[in-house]
Amino acid sequence: MSEHYHDAADMKLLKEMKKLAPADFDAWVGLDKIVGRDGAIPRKYRELLAIAVACTTQCPYCLEAHAKGARAAGATREEIVEASLIAAALRAGGAATHGLMALKFFDAAAPVAATTTV
Repeated sequence: MSEHYHDAADMKLLKEMKKLAPADFDAWVGLDKIVGRDGAIPRKYRELLAIAVACTTQCPYCLEAHAKGARAAGATREEIVEASLIAAALRAGGAATHGLMALKFFDAAAPVAATTTV
């Protein structure tokens, strides 16, 4: 067993997953294939989007696959860094806005002041 959570050898388990849930696995593979093609959004930008999302979801396997895909599609090192920093900015923004939600819930939980009627 590996000494860390992410081990490239883990990818061998994909074959086992396909055997255990073939229809679902094939649906996932088909969905994943939309990144590596041209559409209204060219492949290079799809790969950069995938890198940004992988930075946010923190999937090392996705990062590897899409960094390689981005290189093959003509992306630059600068574009890879910018995509990752855009993801970082949005993740930070999400944390800040969740903080305001926490403040709203905190304030809503305050006891209601008793009112007196005359």
